[in-house]
Amino acid sequence: QVQFVESGGDLVQPGGSLKLSCTASGDAIRLYALGWFRQAPGKQRESVASISLQDFTYYTASVKGRFTISRDNAKTTLYLQMNSLTPEDTAVYYCNTWPPGRTGPESWGQGTQVTVSS
Repeated sequence: QVQFVESGGDLVQPGGSLKLSCTASGDAIRLYALGWFRQAPGKQRESVASISLQDFTYYTASVKGRFTISRDNAKTTLYLQMNSLTPEDTAVYYCNTWPPGRTGPESWGQGTQVTVSS
């Protein structure tokens, strides 16, 4: 199975910005459609954004216009640029294939914590 490693999370004030990064084993960034997901305390994990192999993108309504998902040109890293952050964006953020489980049994990395608070 593919192993994902997320990074870039931090404590940020409302209105601030963060850029998350995701790397994966097995050249998965290049080979699969990918997504960012998040899980807030006491809530279900939800899809945030996804990007196809053709670079079509999807955003859940709550982040549309604020977040941007992208791959770098070498297709070695997946990014999530997050702007105008609000406390409702506080969650552990994960990356995975889109949909999860494309490479075998669904497997998640450790995620990266994003906390939006003043």
